[in-house]
Amino acid sequence: MYRNLKILFVVFVVVAISVAAYAFAASNTVPDTKAGDGSGTVSGYTITSVQYTLNGTDPSTLDSVSFDVGAAAATVKVQLVSSGGSWYDCTIGTGTTWSCTTTGLNVSTIDQLRVVAASN
Repeated sequence: MYRNLKILFVVFVVVAISVAAYAFAASNTVPDTKAGDGSGTVSGYTITSVQYTLNGTDPSTLDSVSFDVGAAAATVKVQLVSSGGSWYDCTIGTGTTWSCTTTGLNVSTIDQLRVVAASN
């Protein structure tokens, strides 16, 4: 009889722990979240009004280049030398006009105007 009470006590403890674990797990809450998939059009910019500013003291070097991207952009960079040339950061001016400082760039090495722009 003592053995039956011992087994009954062990069963009672296991059931009590199981009920407590279930109650804890059942009380978890998860907040609403969002997830999704979408698409949008990626279109290019139309670069106009390009102006090169030569250095006033040494006109064989370029101080800056400016242009209008034609639409709102958040980031604009230019590359003026195609084979391994540096990328220059640009700053926004008025409206959609951007200016890129290229101080010291030798004019004879310029062989392209590559503009990369992103709206965000």
